[in-house]
Formats: sequence, structure tokens, C-alpha cells
Amino acid sequence: MAIISNAVTIADAGAFSASLGDMTLIKTITVSSAAGTVSFVDGASSVVLDDTYPLYKFEFINIHPGTNDKGLEFNVSIDTGSNYNVAKTTTFFRNYNYENGNERGIAYQAGLDLANGTGFQPLTEGGISSDNDCSFNGALVLFSPSDTTFVKHFMGTFSMIKSAAGGLCVNSHLGGYVNTTSAVDAVQFKMNAGNIDSGIIKLYGIKDS
Repeated sequence: MAIISNAVTIADAGAFSASLGDMTLIKTITVSSAAGTVSFVDGASSVVLDDTYPLYKFEFINIHPGTNDKGLEFNVSIDTGSNYNVAKTTTFFRNYNYENGNERGIAYQAGLDLANGTGFQPLTEGGISSDNDCSFNGALVLFSPSDTTFVKHFMGTFSMIKSAAGGLCVNSHLGGYVNTTSAVDAVQFKMNAGNIDSGIIKLYGIKDS
């Protein structure tokens, strides 16, 4: 059993494992006050991110920014978290609707994709509202991160309330690949500025069907 609390509470799989059919909870990280980054590193703090599972799923629950209009983003590492700077090619689009129903639509977001770029990939279109009743939720799936033959694909679906936009609900979709045949052994999440004020990120391993 391992619980560490210094604004981030970590429950390891040995203490709080949950078998959900073919999906197994590996790690839950709860941010209770400002945290600059949240990282999942294979072999550290009971994290498993290797060939144990062919698929890994991250779930985001009520991610709230410390600063208004800031977005969540992620990057990966091939050196157990020493560097988060691996090249990625991605595509990003969103659909949206306002609370008053005055405008709705769907759009490809050219400014949020990467063309073999090494920077952090946005998971949000625009910034998340820091209003007390607003948050970001969703899931990101990473395929075969330990494979040393193929590049590593990922895809995600997310929902958030965008700041300063009259109650704008945004549903976003991300797809892409990490352009390396080296094993990906760490994933990091952070806001594009400021801190994650609160929220929960869960990591699951998904077994072969």
C-alpha cells in the first residue's frame, strides 16, 4: 500500500487494483492542489507501461486549471522520463455547442496538430474555464507502447467547458502516432501554462481480447 500526499495523492495498483473485465487499474493520481506536471513512468511508483498490456488507457476526471483559459497537453518519453520530446504526427478536430444554442458546429483544428513535432500535444481546443463548475474530462488510449518494430499510435476523446465563451461545450477528438520504434516508457501531462489545480488521472492496462 502506498499513498503519498503532497498536493498529489498516488494510489498504486497493489493497494487499490480493480479488475474491470479485460481492463485493469494500474495507477490513480489525484491532484488536490497545484501541480505543475503529472507523470506516469514505467517502473516508478508501481506504474506499469511495458509489454504487460497491448493497450493503455488514461482517463481524465474533472481536471481543473489553476489559471483561466489554459489547456491540458501531453508528451511521451523513451528514456524513463529524462526527456519528454519525442516526435509525433497528429490530427485534431472538435464539435461544439453554446448553452443558448445560438451557434454549433464542427471544425478541424489545424493549429492543434503536429507534423513530426517534438512539442507537447494539446488535448484541448482553447483553454478550460477556471470557473468552479467547469472542468475537463475524457480518455486517451496508447497502443503497444513497448513495441520496437512499429510507431506508437494513440487516440482520444475529450469534453470540456471553454472559458470566456458563454457556456461553450466542446467535444474534441485526437488521433496520431509517436514517430519512434523505441519503446515509450513514460507519459507526462501538464497545462500549457500554470498548474493543474485539481483532478484525477487514472491509468489502465487493457488485455488481449
